[in-house]
Parts: sequence; C-alpha cells; structure tokens
Amino acid sequence: MGGSMIELQGLNKTFHLKSGSVDAVRDVSLSIGEGEIYGVIGYSGAGKSTLVRCLNLLEIPDGGLMRIGGDTVFLRDGVAYAGDSDRAPRMKEKQLNRLRRGIGMIFQHFNLLDRSTVFENVAYPLRFTGRSRRQISERVMELLGLVGLTDKADVYPSQLSGGQKQRVAIARALANDPKILLSDEATSALDPEATEAILALLKELNRKLGLTIVLITHEMAVIKSVCQRVAVMENGRVVEEGPVYDIFAHPQTPITRRFVSSTSPLSRVERLMSEDSPLVRPGPCEQLIRLTFDRENVGDHIISTVARQFGIDLNIVLANVEILENSPLGGMIVIISGAPDRVAAALDYLREHHVQTEVMANGH
Repeated sequence: MGGSMIELQGLNKTFHLKSGSVDAVRDVSLSIGEGEIYGVIGYSGAGKSTLVRCLNLLEIPDGGLMRIGGDTVFLRDGVAYAGDSDRAPRMKEKQLNRLRRGIGMIFQHFNLLDRSTVFENVAYPLRFTGRSRRQISERVMELLGLVGLTDKADVYPSQLSGGQKQRVAIARALANDPKILLSDEATSALDPEATEAILALLKELNRKLGLTIVLITHEMAVIKSVCQRVAVMENGRVVEEGPVYDIFAHPQTPITRRFVSSTSPLSRVERLMSEDSPLVRPGPCEQLIRLTFDRENVGDHIISTVARQFGIDLNIVLANVEILENSPLGGMIVIISGAPDRVAAALDYLREHHVQTEVMANGH
C-alpha cells in the first residue's frame, strides 16, 4: 500500500429543502490509503451515500478540501477550485469530468441498460473515449474475463441473476481503468451467497489491479469480510474511525457497539436476558459478565488460571472466536460465582491481562 489516495478535510454538504435544511455531511475528515479497501458504515440517513457522491463530485460539497489521487480540490459555497484555496482557478466541467472518469462507481440496483446486451453495457462508457471498435471490443472482453462473465457477452440483463448483474456493473465501472472504485450498498440487494461472491471479487480486483475501494454499507458483516479500515457515520459526522480489528475489539461509541453486536453470535445473550432465561440469570453471589479477548491474550489459559488462582467458578454460557485481518478476536459470556472479594480480585486480574470485562447482570 502506498500513500494516501483520498484525503478529505472538513467536508460539508447541506441540502436546502422546502421542509428545512439537512446537514447531510458535517465536517468530515478522512484519509484513505492507496490500494486500501475502506469501509464507511452508518444507518439510513447517516450521510454515507451523500459522502460517496461528494467523493466523485456528482455532488459538489459546500466546503472543505479534497485530494483525490494527484488532484487537489478546494470547495467553498458549492464551488470547486483547482487548488488548495479559492484563489485557485474555478474548475471547469471538463476538469470535473476528467476527475470523475478516474473514479468507478457501482450501485445497489446495478443501473444497467435493460435493452442492451452485457457487451453493450460494458462498452457504453468506452464509446466516448476515441477508441476504435476493435479496441473497445478487446477491452470489453478483457473486463468480462476479469469478472468471470466472458460467456454472457451476448445476453441481456433480464437473463442474469442479481450477482451476475452486479459483475456486469463492476466491469462497466472499470472500463476507463479507474484507480478508485466506489461501492454504494452494492451488495444490499443480493442474497448471502451472491454477496460473498461479489465481496471476494472486489478483494481480488483490489489485489490484482491495486484498486482503492471505498465500500458504503449498513452491514457490519460486509466491513468484517473485506475492509482494512472503517469509518462509522451518524447524523452526517464520522463518530469513530480506525482499523477494522480495533473497532471490533474496542468499539467506543454506542452506535459502533450496536453495529459490532449485530454481527456477533454473543449478541444472543441480549435476547436470552429479555426472555429472563435461567441460562443467563445470575443467582446470589453471581455475576453475568461479557469478556473480550484480543490478539494479545486470545490463546492464553486465562480462564482456567483465574478459576484456580482465585477459587471462583466460571460457567461459560456463550463463546466465540473469529479471525479479523488475520488476527483472532474472542468473546465469552460467563456466569462468575464466588465470594465478592475473590470475584473483584479475579476481574482486576483479567483487566490487568488486557481482557475487557463488562458486568451485564448482578445476582446481588
């Protein structure tokens, strides 16, 4: 991975509607490395789709500074300047279009031309580049080979599955050899198997072509599957940002904790608690505790050591280990029982050994 491919500083975008103003993107600053798969996650209305449209300048931000590849764009009052201040010349439509051509984009609903064949769909953006018919044909077949659809060149989108349609859309987005690919909820309309296949394809394209990919999604499972770093958006702002492993191991904000919990098998504990299941109901001198083990301690014999050393009992209710970015991340829900001073000392010991502890229910 090289230096930064995308840098945003203090990006803002407000929409003025009849019902009032909406601050869709508020003071967003991000740095996305060259050749990185970067995730942006948020619930509906968080501002992530507006952010992605600002990235390729389909929406001109109201203010801020953007560096995309080798281009610097300063933004003030909805005007783009070709430099790092408003003393630079205003960007002409021709310059904006050149910048946009260096950025491919794929969408949730594919946006294919229904009355055109797969070949014609992929060829469409190449028609305006001055290439000969033969050059276009060679490039289209090369792109279809890249996404595994060489045998579908002459069929129409209506004859394809959702996953195949998205492959066509990816091939079309790559037609002009962009260095950046933006994916706006591109797997949301697909079934789990097709989603997995498309994410694997994006990972492969990232590796083969050195593509920088920005994935916009509301699904933490997508982030977990392919991204290296992630930004969490809420109400137009980035509320948390960092390596995917760190965000999963140590979520800081309530919304991030919700996202992380949504993909964890341990989240079943909340349902069991709401049902008042005896499995998670601590008795006298017992506590229900969530333990999180990161790469530093996931392989250690901490649980058995704690039980022996402090003379307490640990009943494991739920447990899970997953691999993120080639590193293990473990979690357990346990009922811990014993004399209060022994339990307190055991929890201190766990924290000293970098195990996160969260008391979920107390039998006292």
